[in-house]
Amino acid sequence: MRQAVEEETASDAAPGPLLSPKQVRAVYGFSEQTLANWRWAGTGPDYIKTSPGRGGRIRYKRSAVDEWLEAHTVSGGAAA
Repeated sequence: MRQAVEEETASDAAPGPLLSPKQVRAVYGFSEQTLANWRWAGTGPDYIKTSPGRGGRIRYKRSAVDEWLEAHTVSGGAAA
């Protein structure tokens, strides 16, 4: 049973064309609540909402998260 859980966890975090907030957490370490806060504030990485309304599923393109991280990278010695 342990192996099945490990395989499920590994496949959940596997890179793909679209990542759920849970997968973003597994790959990048941002909590799902942090991602939700960023979406609300309009400050986080671009995302896709697959259906309208509060229950719409959220997905992130891995490239969008990578681009957002690159844009927010501060060079050493630069004032933050």
